[in-house]
Amino acid sequence: MKQTIVARRDLGMGAGKLAAQVAHASLSAVEDASDRARTRWQGEGQTKVVLGVDAEGELFELADAADAAGVPYAIVRDAGRTQLEPGTVTALAVGPARDDAVDRVTGDLPLY
Repeated sequence: MKQTIVARRDLGMGAGKLAAQVAHASLSAVEDASDRARTRWQGEGQTKVVLGVDAEGELFELADAADAAGVPYAIVRDAGRTQLEPGTVTALAVGPARDDAVDRVTGDLPLY
């Protein structure tokens, strides 16, 4: 069981902003996961991997792939209080789910 969080590199987010967006994505997707998946993932150490893409459209393509595969996911839109304009899409979490299911969606992406 694992979760991947995909963040946009093209936005130039500072380290703190990136960390906050990754956390938002992770928690949102976990809230949408089934109780069984959430419990199993938590029991296995809550594996998370942060990956990167260079455009908003890539996040939506991955979200569509996760949806089609039945894998929980969450897209994050920034509130616009600090570095970004309100509504800027910053990150996508995929999972928690079985490793192979998550890898079918995000397995070809590079680390952030």
